[in-house]
Amino acid sequence: MKPEKPLISVIIPHLNQPDGLEACLGSLYSQTLERSAFEVIVVDNGSTSLPRAVVERYPGTLLLEELKPGPGPARNRGAEAARADIVAFTDADCRVHPDWLNRALRTLQGAPPRTILGGDVQIWHEPNAAITALEAYESVFAYRFKLYIEQHGFCGTGNLVVRRSDFDNVGPFRGIDVAEDIEWGRRACASGCTFRYVSGMIVFHPARRSLRELLVKWDRHIQHAVNAGSKNAAWQARWMFRALAILLSPVVDWSKVITSDRIRGVLPRVKAIIVLVAVRWYRAYKMVFLLISPRRVRWNRDLTADAYNDTP
Repeated sequence: MKPEKPLISVIIPHLNQPDGLEACLGSLYSQTLERSAFEVIVVDNGSTSLPRAVVERYPGTLLLEELKPGPGPARNRGAEAARADIVAFTDADCRVHPDWLNRALRTLQGAPPRTILGGDVQIWHEPNAAITALEAYESVFAYRFKLYIEQHGFCGTGNLVVRRSDFDNVGPFRGIDVAEDIEWGRRACASGCTFRYVSGMIVFHPARRSLRELLVKWDRHIQHAVNAGSKNAAWQARWMFRALAILLSPVVDWSKVITSDRIRGVLPRVKAIIVLVAVRWYRAYKMVFLLISPRRVRWNRDLTADAYNDTP
């Protein structure tokens, strides 16, 4: 007998991160939404070994493979197999709030046609542990989905919910050569869709484990922007001006750390400001370097989990 059609299909791209996937699936199987109302699809994208043992611990989870590199193609493969009329995307290194799917379902069922939902992404840190410098910094500056949705017209794929008909209309995600969530968001807006930010639709993402991981993320984002640039003299001048603005931006943005409600205490704020200065200066340097010595984004199957799944 064919199983009853679920209300929501959850799609998770995966690459060499079984521990993160374990936590992600555990949070999905603790949802307030009845388990029969949603299906979970994990799409492996070329791991050294398939996460069969992890998936088998969560009965009903479907494990697929997509050999075309990139989380975008992996999400597309999951969407092709999805049976529900609503598709929810998250990443294998994320944990979702127990009410994530319930809130998404209730919101989208009452939303106008062509509405795409994006929620809040908060930094996960272990309870009763001192907050690290990277956790403090990323709590303030990483995963600002409200800003992305309301000012820039896109939503990161770590917390994205869309009707299947709208996804099919917009078309699939692009590959590893572009920031696929930004590019898909622009196509969605051009097709007549509207993004809506839902603060109660919460996903938790771990902070980077090292400053190097954080800088690698910016390497890729800056390279994507260089690849997409027109390279004429006017574009290069604007690019250099932007690099200078980023270099000087900590003078202004330290106030965001001081006033943020996402971290508490003096020491975490000092830590966040130190990382802020280091990251902004590195970004400015990298922007100039890549303009002078352009390179292409390359697929690397030894990417860290965060570099693979990263959201802006």
